Amino acid sequence: MFGMGLGEIFLIAIIAILFLGPEKLPSTMVEIAKFFRSVKSTVNTARATIEEEMKLSELKEEVLNYKNELTNASSELERMTNVTEIGAELTGIKSELDFNTIAPSAPSAPKEPEVVTFAPKPKEIKTIETKTTLENA
Repeated sequence: MFGMGLGEIFLIAIIAILFLGPEKLPSTMVEIAKFFRSVKSTVNTARATIEEEMKLSELKEEVLNYKNELTNASSELERMTNVTEIGAELTGIKSELDFNTIAPSAPSAPKEPEVVTFAPKPKEIKTIETKTTLENA
């Protein structure tokens, strides 16, 4: 206790017996025991309060982290639901891709309807022109 050994405690007890005498020694020991109990309960109360404050500070830190996450998420949600900003982004993308200059051409309809028959088509004869060169001669 308090860094004292057994010999030191006996020395203090002997000095207390000499100064207080055998009549007052038991009541004084009871008073000292009450004092140590009150000190011990005060220390335990202070320790519990400090631990509680530490838990509260940890909880406050967690709450601040959640608050920051919620703030970031709500600002992102607001940005995503902001129609004018989305319209501006779409306009920017549209101008980048330049949809106005790239117009898909629709296939033109035939002017006369095509006649479908099961008759064989006439074969085309291809003529191959041969050139005579002086090199062959």
